[in-house]
Amino acid sequence: MVEPGPWTSSSWTNCPAIGPQRFSKVNWREPKRTGEHRGMTLPEMGGRRQGGDFGTSATFSRFKGPYAAGPPPRDLEVEVPPIGAFGVREMVRMVVVYMTISLCLARSLGAWAVRRRARSAFAAACEGAVDGFVRLGPTYVKIGQIVASSPGLFPEPLARAAERCLDEVPPFDSATAREMIRRDLGQSPSALFKRFDDVPLSAASIGQVHACVLPDGREAVIKLQRPNIRRRMTTDLRIGHRLAKTLERHFAFARNAAVIVLVEDLHAVTYQELNPALEAYRQDRFRRQLWAFGDNRWITAPEIYWDYCGPHMICMERMSGIPMDEFDAIREMGFDGELIIRRGAKTWLEAVVVHGPFHGDMHAGNLWVLEDGRASYLDFGIMGEVPDEFKSLIKDLFYTFIFDQKFARIARAYKNLGIMSDDMGTDEEVGLRIQMVVAPMLGRSSSMSLGDFIMSSLEMMKQFGLTAPREMVLFSKQMLYMERYIKGLAPDWRFAADPYLLKNIFPEEAAKKAAALDMEFPD
Repeated sequence: MVEPGPWTSSSWTNCPAIGPQRFSKVNWREPKRTGEHRGMTLPEMGGRRQGGDFGTSATFSRFKGPYAAGPPPRDLEVEVPPIGAFGVREMVRMVVVYMTISLCLARSLGAWAVRRRARSAFAAACEGAVDGFVRLGPTYVKIGQIVASSPGLFPEPLARAAERCLDEVPPFDSATAREMIRRDLGQSPSALFKRFDDVPLSAASIGQVHACVLPDGREAVIKLQRPNIRRRMTTDLRIGHRLAKTLERHFAFARNAAVIVLVEDLHAVTYQELNPALEAYRQDRFRRQLWAFGDNRWITAPEIYWDYCGPHMICMERMSGIPMDEFDAIREMGFDGELIIRRGAKTWLEAVVVHGPFHGDMHAGNLWVLEDGRASYLDFGIMGEVPDEFKSLIKDLFYTFIFDQKFARIARAYKNLGIMSDDMGTDEEVGLRIQMVVAPMLGRSSSMSLGDFIMSSLEMMKQFGLTAPREMVLFSKQMLYMERYIKGLAPDWRFAADPYLLKNIFPEEAAKKAAALDMEFPD
């Protein structure tokens, strides 16, 4: 496995977001040091001497935690409780939910009635609803984040109000954080680290991130899961499912946004995010596979420090950078935006069709441009793996677009997958119709979206009574993220016509195409 050049042991600053949080170099500040680190001692352990302050000789320099050799297989399993179950706990919580949202709505509308500033009653109601989301905690904050990230699906006042959920997530206290580390690793932070910051770098719906320094001096971060989060989110998702049914019965916007499906999709991925061992395992695997072909040294992901990982926490390399959608800042740093997005798209496509698991949550908080010009993936709570037959479809699409424009190949693939029926015409006839649709995508000034095209293809499956795999829908959503970054960083780049993307997938064809175009692939 080829490591990415001289940066492997660097100590960049990393505060990965747990959810769609965004932190940039220009607005992040070092948390204040507190005096609480002084005088901490480690508990008695098998005759070892007690220690004192951070960084003393008492710190374990060769500590091996429960996951030092990697997590056991049983810890990688994901148990998904049924969303339809409803008991006493859900009933009690539902009363709290309805009362909280109702009171927040009443207070917001009451304030609007008194002041009547330049906003509508509906906008005031949206603000009140989001107040309720924040008060109700992680699950509803997560729903607010989804609303804020999908402005086209929800009324504009609601999407705008929900933007508060992207950063208004209160952290849990430092004493709880320290106790969680002690339970997972068997020792207090003062015994394990040269430094541990009580003030978190970021806090989000499922957990929060604390900075630390390992005994050998490496800068790291610890991602801690919120206490009792699984039970709370299970209860709230069941209530949210019932609430979604009520909303769809009474409101057109809820039906248009398919809020029931939204909650069901959140339920489907939540329990992967609630498994830190699985997230760390996937992150470690994804990182190693980045360099499987001996290139891609300009793309990375934080290294997992397994010695300091446990059932409710992940310890990883610390990095520093700015989110991928800080387009002006990236240009001000002197980086080639087109080159960054080309490299990122290439590695992501290789993950999808060659290696298997791909990053499934590529909002800008999870994609950073680092200080040295590399791009880094962050937060691997949501990942997908496309079924083999759909991997073949994706390869057929890109092969056709980039190399030979023989669209009958795509027609055959669509028929094999049931996206189209045989009575729609011969492969050549259907291929011509597909070509007419996608031809603008291959031009220099096209605004057509490949992500939208693939989503439309999946919608066609419904006409024949078929359901597209969730992983394929997840893939299409990431394509839409990618295309947003392309518009901001490389508006003249023809994404669906660049042989560099297929350099490691179809090496001979890519080399020939590059030679024909007099193109030199970047490193």
